[in-house]
Amino acid sequence: MFIKSISTIVAALCLSVSTSASATNSMLSSWYGGYFHGRTTANGETYDMYGLTAAHKTLPFGTKLRVCYQGCVDVRINDRGPYIGSRELDLSFGAASAIGLIKPGVDYVSVSHI
Repeated sequence: MFIKSISTIVAALCLSVSTSASATNSMLSSWYGGYFHGRTTANGETYDMYGLTAAHKTLPFGTKLRVCYQGCVDVRINDRGPYIGSRELDLSFGAASAIGLIKPGVDYVSVSHI
């Protein structure tokens, strides 16, 4: 019984390490720009379409992510959204431009917490 309990604990620890915040996930992402430039974001900041920020429905404001497509960029969550279909992340124009997502507009990107 004791050995079974220890093996269960070890298995749980291994699982928590393998699913840590640094794990890479794929998210359907888009970008937003001109129409929102200068407007107030959900956290009260003024949206700068040339900044390196992003919107997510549930991640806490201030969360930092590394987003990769054709290149990689580090962004900070400062807004809520996207609210179209199954999209999970909305990048600022500046962030989308830095990774090459402008032309396709919507695609899957690799995302990891930093």
